[in-house]
Amino acid sequence: MLVALHLKRRLAEFEQRKAINAEIVLVPVANPIGLDQILLGQFVGRFDLETGRNFNRDFPELNYLAARKLLGTDAIENRKLIREALNRELADIRPRSEFESLRLNLMRLSIDADVVLDLHCSLEAVMHLYANTAQWEQVEPLARYLGAEAALLTTDSGGNSFDETHSLFWWNLKHGAERNKPIPDGCVAVTIECRGQRDVSYEQAEKDADAIINFLIWRGALIDEIPEMPALISPATPLAGSEQFYAPVSGVLVHRAKLGALIKKGDALFDIVDPLTGQTNTVCSNTEGIFYMRRAIRFVHCGNPIGRVSGSVPIRAGKLIGL
Repeated sequence: MLVALHLKRRLAEFEQRKAINAEIVLVPVANPIGLDQILLGQFVGRFDLETGRNFNRDFPELNYLAARKLLGTDAIENRKLIREALNRELADIRPRSEFESLRLNLMRLSIDADVVLDLHCSLEAVMHLYANTAQWEQVEPLARYLGAEAALLTTDSGGNSFDETHSLFWWNLKHGAERNKPIPDGCVAVTIECRGQRDVSYEQAEKDADAIINFLIWRGALIDEIPEMPALISPATPLAGSEQFYAPVSGVLVHRAKLGALIKKGDALFDIVDPLTGQTNTVCSNTEGIFYMRRAIRFVHCGNPIGRVSGSVPIRAGKLIGL
């Protein structure tokens, strides 16, 4: 949210100079319901306390089969027709709860966008991205400007999160479409994980906002000299290649590796210490990659997820993201 605030200020500067070459919709607080949820002094936010549903999972699947029937031979006209159909589809939905109303309004604000950037933060993490594999060429400059230490790519993670409900619709629409009915890029959608929940500072928020501004200049949405593009810190890897670690026992969680470290197979990542007996269980990596996120709490129960390492070789299938 602090990044969004600085982004708003930077965009206002471009607006004063008449240097905005697109419609830009900025939502500074995307989950007011979650912000209002406090349980026993702890901020909850991720799950709706009334229904137990994750605010960023299971967004409605958009009807790409119906949209495909509208296609003609003109690519630009096809995109226009598809977006009109999507707006009609969303206009017909009647939300039955505050939860559904929030998600529907977010979809209505974004459904005809060329680019969707969904700003998040993880528990404890380095800057990293989630994006559609087919869109990596258009996302890579964003990863460079942000200094992302990991970029996780997939077509369908199985969670139907906010970004994916956009990108997956256009991927499904293109997949199997007739060759004489061209479909241009509809929406480049990216989840940006702005490190961890405790990584909050004016300096870092300004830096991240400037990186997004640079990306928008590169895309032509803002008018200015295109900033020099930094080197890519780490190559993109498949989300299916990331190894998910779970606590084999309950106990005190001790971190053995630093976030952002390049991990090799066999490296120790965590110790879980039994506070009664002192018995220690060490969790080691089976993957070579970047240690990009970990659990913030320091006492875990058996089966709790405790961290992830990116990897270049797919090792998982099915649902690739958590609840």
